[in-house]
Amino acid sequence: MGKLTAVTVRNASRPGLHGDGATLYLAVAPGGSKSWIQRVTIHGRRRDIGLGGYPAVSLAKARLRAMANRVAIADGIDPLAGKRRANTPTFRAAAVATFKANRPRWRAARTARAWMQSLEKHAFPEIGALRVDTITQDDILRILKPLWSTRPQLARKLRQRIRATLQWCQAHGHVGANAAGEAIDGALPAMPAVKAHYRALPWAEVGAALDAVPNEFEADSDAATPIRGPAWADPRRQEETRSEDKPVPQSHTPAKAGMDTVLKRRPLDRSRRDFFKTAGAARDQSKGS
Repeated sequence: MGKLTAVTVRNASRPGLHGDGATLYLAVAPGGSKSWIQRVTIHGRRRDIGLGGYPAVSLAKARLRAMANRVAIADGIDPLAGKRRANTPTFRAAAVATFKANRPRWRAARTARAWMQSLEKHAFPEIGALRVDTITQDDILRILKPLWSTRPQLARKLRQRIRATLQWCQAHGHVGANAAGEAIDGALPAMPAVKAHYRALPWAEVGAALDAVPNEFEADSDAATPIRGPAWADPRRQEETRSEDKPVPQSHTPAKAGMDTVLKRRPLDRSRRDFFKTAGAARDQSKGS
C-alpha cells in the first residue's frame, strides 16, 4: 500500500518530491503544477522516468506504470530505450545537424557545398531515411564499394563525411558504434596509391629558383635554322614586317636592340621538366593568393 492517497495528492502544495513508495514520487513545482516521476536504477545508474502529469494521470494509473517499469527492469529491459528510439534522428537529419555544427570552421563555400552534395547524391538515397541506430556496416559498404576503386578521392571523402555524421550521433547517444569506422576497413579493396605532388615553393622564392636553373636555350648564329613563334621573336621576320611598312608595336620589340641570333630550342631532361612544373605550381599559387 502506498503512502499517498487521492486526497493528499489533490491537496499537495509544498514544492518538491512527495514519495508514495516503491520508486514512485509526486513532483510539485513552485508554480503548483504536479507530475509523476519514477526514480530507478538501470545498469548501475540512477534514472528518473516521467510517468505523466497530474491530474491527467491519476495516482492509480501512475502506480500501474511504475509497476510495469519495475518488472521490465527486473527482466533486463531498459524502459527508457523506447523513448530514446523515438527521439533518434534519421541519417539525413543527423547529417544536416553535423553540417550546421561544422559549417563555421569551413572557410571556403565550395567545401561546404561539396560536403552536402556528396551525401545527397550517394548516401541519402541509400540511408537518408533510416534511423541512425538501424544503419549497419553493410549499408555503408553498399554505398562505398562502387566508388572505392573507380573514384577513390570521392569515396574517401564520402566515408569521412558519413563517419563524421555518425560520430555526432555517438556524442549525442543515438548510436553505440560507428558503422563507418575502422571495422569496415577489411571489407574494402585496396585503394590506389595517391600520387605524390611536387613540392610547392613560396612565391617569393620562385625568382631565385629560376635563376638557379641553367639556361636551356642556346644562341645559334645559323641564320638558316627554322624557327616557329611570333614575328617579334625572329629578327628576320621583323625585317619582313618592317619592309611591308607595317608598324611594330613597342611591346613586340626584342628585349635587346640589334639582336642578330636565333634561339634554338633544346628538349629538357626529366629533372628540369619536374623543376618547371614545380615553378608553375608556385606561380599559380601566388596568383591565387
